[in-house]
Amino acid sequence: MTPETIFSILIGIGLAASVGFRVFVPLFALSIAAHYNVIPLNESWAWVGSNTAIITLGIATIVEIGAYFIPWLDNLLDTIAVPLAAIAGTAVMVSTVAGLDPVMTWALAIIAGGGTATAIQTSSAATRATSTVTTGGIANPLVATVETGTSIAMSALSIFVPILAVIIVALLLWFIFKVYKKLKK
Repeated sequence: MTPETIFSILIGIGLAASVGFRVFVPLFALSIAAHYNVIPLNESWAWVGSNTAIITLGIATIVEIGAYFIPWLDNLLDTIAVPLAAIAGTAVMVSTVAGLDPVMTWALAIIAGGGTATAIQTSSAATRATSTVTTGGIANPLVATVETGTSIAMSALSIFVPILAVIIVALLLWFIFKVYKKLKK
């Protein structure tokens, strides 16, 4: 496996984790990075760097971020965000991975990309549901701010310092596992 392939996998995992916090923020970041040739994409995903994709994903990002600041709407969005996160996590992984056989690329994308995004999105939805129940939704804008900030930070780290992003992803997944294990008891 070449360093370019490893680097592309790290970028994909980091962006997939970011998708778990906000679906469109990492897609928008990926679009901008591809447009300015900061990161290469697979040939079939080159359209992600187009002006049309940047505008469309930019608008979707703004709408998504704004919607999470409306307490009743944020919980409704979480019901559709979990499957969307799985799809988007898989997509960012497929679009960034370079130098692997297509079967390996898709397997990695589904497991590492979609799985990471789904695990983080599920825990985010649970956090928001807990916030809604315990504070009547008053704390939800704070939760939304933290999630949006985390998604932006993880997207930037994934593109510019992917090794650090993957370390943070590993720590996040470890934390989620520990909390899940504690709640299971």
